Amino acid sequence: MALITWRPRQDWWDPFADLERIQREMNRLFNLTLAQETSRHVGLLDGAWIPAIDIYDSKDNLLVKADIPGLTKDDIEVTVQGDTLFIKGEKKQDKDIKEKDYIRTERFYGAFQRAIRLPVEVQADKVEATYKNGVLEVVLPKSEKAKPKQIKLEIK
Repeated sequence: MALITWRPRQDWWDPFADLERIQREMNRLFNLTLAQETSRHVGLLDGAWIPAIDIYDSKDNLLVKADIPGLTKDDIEVTVQGDTLFIKGEKKQDKDIKEKDYIRTERFYGAFQRAIRLPVEVQADKVEATYKNGVLEVVLPKSEKAKPKQIKLEIK
């Protein structure tokens, strides 16, 4: 009896190939950054943008910096509700240029909203915000009970 080597059939349905394709697509979406994907189709995030932020923690304050170029201070709304900081605004497109005149457009326009959950309780009535050179800075003073306290130990 002659032995014939087994070869998988090419016309069989492979459910794992479909799962791999879905996983690759999900990985692409999670790794997607708007800056890298402007020249090709971005799928679910098409036309969406949110400002990049940095959050700093000091002894007495939280400091939030957000890059929001091309707006005026009147275009931005900052509110604190409970333990969440909201930054809202809208970046409007130039009305002088018609869509058909564009050769390439990579800048994002439209309304945006960031909701940032704050790690500590803040004094909402003492929050200060400034906007200069396209950077929004929000200073959030910590509440007294959120500030670190140092207790001196008496050694006997």
